[in-house]
Amino acid sequence: MRNPHSNGNLRDGGEATDANGFGDGVILGLDGGATSTVCVCVPYFPFGGDRLPEPLPILGRAVAGCTNRNSVGETAARDSLEQVISEALVQSGSDKSDVRGVCLGVSGVNHPSDQDKIENWIRDMFPSHVKVYVQNDAIVALASGTMGKLHGCVLIAGTGCIAYGFDEDGKEARASGGGPILGDWGSGYGIAAQALTAVIRAHDGRGPQTLLTSTILKALGLTSPDELIGWTYADPSWARIAALVPQVVFCAEAGDEISDKILVDAVEDLALSVKAVVQRLGLCGEDGTASFPVVMVGGVLNAKRKWDIGKEVSKRINRFFPGAQTIIPKVEPAVGAALLAMNFLTS
Repeated sequence: MRNPHSNGNLRDGGEATDANGFGDGVILGLDGGATSTVCVCVPYFPFGGDRLPEPLPILGRAVAGCTNRNSVGETAARDSLEQVISEALVQSGSDKSDVRGVCLGVSGVNHPSDQDKIENWIRDMFPSHVKVYVQNDAIVALASGTMGKLHGCVLIAGTGCIAYGFDEDGKEARASGGGPILGDWGSGYGIAAQALTAVIRAHDGRGPQTLLTSTILKALGLTSPDELIGWTYADPSWARIAALVPQVVFCAEAGDEISDKILVDAVEDLALSVKAVVQRLGLCGEDGTASFPVVMVGGVLNAKRKWDIGKEVSKRINRFFPGAQTIIPKVEPAVGAALLAMNFLTS
């Protein structure tokens, strides 16, 4: 992934500020996941670190649909990006000429060519002075937990999943994040797809009976597992499938062994993704006990149910690395994107 600047915290700049401490203009931060996209507009602060106000003022916030072009196609992804950015600006009362920088964290951005394509889409929307930065959504999620510093590891588990990390020198590594076809079984889609498979296998005699059958059929308003085939392929979007995760958790909490195994396997897969990133970057130090942050983001990790996937993943990570400090961010990833834009502008 192309990293526009070196690693580090937001740094003091030499620009004048108004009476509120705001700099001149605004920053847009965008988090585009496989389910929805959030854009925030915040004042530009030509400084950072401990001097950032808490909470960071949000001048405008807008929500749109999925902007992962691998999931919804280029036209729908571009339309949603343009919509959410325009709405956030309108809410803030700002004009495009007021924007200093835009940082977009978008799922499905896995290569510099992906960055270039989306960057070109966004540059067409703004005057030439506006700086545009495009990253994978995991990077802005990391920044949301470290207040703009790119160091440590982030684990996202929502509709999709990915682990991403940076060491102190700016070297980066990732694991998972290739989408459901390539085995992201710790994701919401992966969990729900395995549950649907278990229902079909139980129905045709290839697998054991499971509480998932009655629970999922009831949730979808269906009467027979045979109807699941038509339901699934009528709209196989990732978010639609992943929405069944609460039913899997419910069944596991009720003692269903099939559901429990699906969740246990998901926990193992997510923890292994973090382990792979940490070991490749050496974040744990030579003796394996060094301290480093692991930012935990996404509905699968933060559902706070009795069968707590996030808590189990944290336990597993700490067995691998006693020095790992798991963090639930205080701000949403879109704000992390805005902090990164300030970081890039003042570095």
